[in-house]
Amino acid sequence: MLFIWLVIVLILLISLGGFFLGAPYLPTLKKQVNTIFSLAEMKEGQTLIELGCGDGRVLVEAAKRGINSVGYEINPILFLIALLRSKKHKDRIRIVYGNYWRKEWPPANVIFVFLIGRYMDKLDKHIKMYPHKPVKLVSFAFKLPDKKISKQQENLYLYDYLG
Repeated sequence: MLFIWLVIVLILLISLGGFFLGAPYLPTLKKQVNTIFSLAEMKEGQTLIELGCGDGRVLVEAAKRGINSVGYEINPILFLIALLRSKKHKDRIRIVYGNYWRKEWPPANVIFVFLIGRYMDKLDKHIKMYPHKPVKLVSFAFKLPDKKISKQQENLYLYDYLG
């Protein structure tokens, strides 16, 4: 019985913990992951940043495509899951524990995020200050206010930041 309660608490920590810090954990589906890379027209050797990498599935798919990636995760349980999941691809994946708003982002070609609406304006301002442009932003489900969408496929929106 204690084991069942521990599992329930663990699930609640994983799914609700991020809600107060940006977005709840919802895994990105395989079809959506494929769309991220095609929408952004990512090529082998490029770099992807994922803000809130969850269990690391997008990072692993990037590595399989020859794309380098850096994922940020604030939830300690998801961070550990992402580390374990990406172990095989450690030459292409770096996972950073902590709040991505307070970390320096490395140069990248694409930034991917699944963030809730109330933080989208903050994200837009942050990327405008990002020194490594041009960069593309792929946002799942939520649009940036007052920024023109470059391309859209299903619930994924691509934005270009040219400089």
